[in-house]
Amino acid sequence: MISIYNTTSFMKSKYRSIKRTIFFITLIAMAIPSFSQKYPASDIMHSSSGDVEMSFIGHGSLMFVVNNYVIHVDPVSSSGSYEKKPQADLILVTHEHFDHLDPDLIAKLRKDGTLMFSNEKVASQVSWAKAMKAGDKNTQGAITVEAVPAYNIVNMSAQGQPFHPKGSGIGFILTIGDKRIYIAGDTENTPEMKALRNIDVAFLPMNLPYTMTPEMVADAANAFKPAILYPYHFSDTNTDKIVELLKGTGIEVRIRGLK
Repeated sequence: MISIYNTTSFMKSKYRSIKRTIFFITLIAMAIPSFSQKYPASDIMHSSSGDVEMSFIGHGSLMFVVNNYVIHVDPVSSSGSYEKKPQADLILVTHEHFDHLDPDLIAKLRKDGTLMFSNEKVASQVSWAKAMKAGDKNTQGAITVEAVPAYNIVNMSAQGQPFHPKGSGIGFILTIGDKRIYIAGDTENTPEMKALRNIDVAFLPMNLPYTMTPEMVADAANAFKPAILYPYHFSDTNTDKIVELLKGTGIEVRIRGLK
């Protein structure tokens, strides 16, 4: 016969053991950092010319690396840290606004042989930059750079002028092997954007009053159907909205740290 005392002692001991186990599991779980709320710092895209590493510095600043060839797009120190970033083989600047043009950082990223393409106003401030206008193309090895229009249609400044007038700023299409990457710059959903085709990756700006609403981004994306869409330069815009708007379209929306 088992005594009530022995049974009670056994149950208390087992209960204490379970509590200790739960306590230690909780400690371990707390010690493991959670990455679920953190955006990846870079993504890899496979191309016929090699893997392309796409790095998200922040805001409108991006970096692409393929076969050790480094492309910086709109590098600006306020967008994120460049302390450990490699110097550039190619620098692309869409327009002259302070959150896209940082001459001091550009000087640090420059090395022997660095090329820089930009709109005309930027080229007037960086003497060694080569100006491009919409429609221009330049090929560097396996990489072709094409300038495309970037401008406002609806959004105006207090003076009634477009924040980004037509014919001033540009966006870029990078063709790397068999892949085409569209970096829109500061623009709205223009007819030229909606007429694009065969875009594998698109970076579209999404903040008011300077660029687009989620609805405008969705309108453009539904027109030219990029395989992958990265909203960028989105400030405080709710990125969940563009995910919802493009659900079921076949366009993969990727949210990264590009405020």
